[in-house]
Amino acid sequence: MALFKKRTVGKPGEWYYCLEHKKVEEGPDCPGKDRFGPYASRQEAQRAMDIARERNLEWETDPRWHDGSGTEPGPKDD
Repeated sequence: MALFKKRTVGKPGEWYYCLEHKKVEEGPDCPGKDRFGPYASRQEAQRAMDIARERNLEWETDPRWHDGSGTEPGPKDD
């Protein structure tokens, strides 16, 4: 008996962006490793790559993570 059942059918209204096929899908048709989502609408899923770029830029410029010292975030030296 399996502990986790693999969901083979998507829920209506769940939208994903497939990174392999470069298209929007309703429901999880492709494996999780190949998709972004779920998104609330088809339009939002169509913007998946733009959203990812915006989030990456926010992280890269966030002063809480980058103090300008040129080092990666991590534990502080004492």
